[in-house]
Amino acid sequence: MDNIKIFEVEYRFMLVIWENEPINSTELVRLCNEQFGWKKSTTYTVIKRLSERGAIKNENAVVTSLVSRLQIQKYESEEILEKTFDNSLPGFITAFLQGKTLSIEEARMIKDMIDEVTKK
Repeated sequence: MDNIKIFEVEYRFMLVIWENEPINSTELVRLCNEQFGWKKSTTYTVIKRLSERGAIKNENAVVTSLVSRLQIQKYESEEILEKTFDNSLPGFITAFLQGKTLSIEEARMIKDMIDEVTKK
């Protein structure tokens, strides 16, 4: 997958698609009107924009994603890490955890994740 930049409003739109796909474009228009107050033209503009960038496919009025939520989250996380923390994961974690308290379970899950990626 090429890295696809998804802006905040597009991410919320993608959430609707991921939760309902495959989804008929008419139904997508209805949901976007309910959730965001969008007009039909706004929904179709976003469909067109995301289709052109390779994030979704609109075929025979049925919209499906071409990228997963995890792929977008990974790309966005990497972009924040690079832009804001000079690619320092410890710097990011330090800033993120400042003033927060982790439960024992959360700390164990994070430790397990670190142990898994350091096995390589």
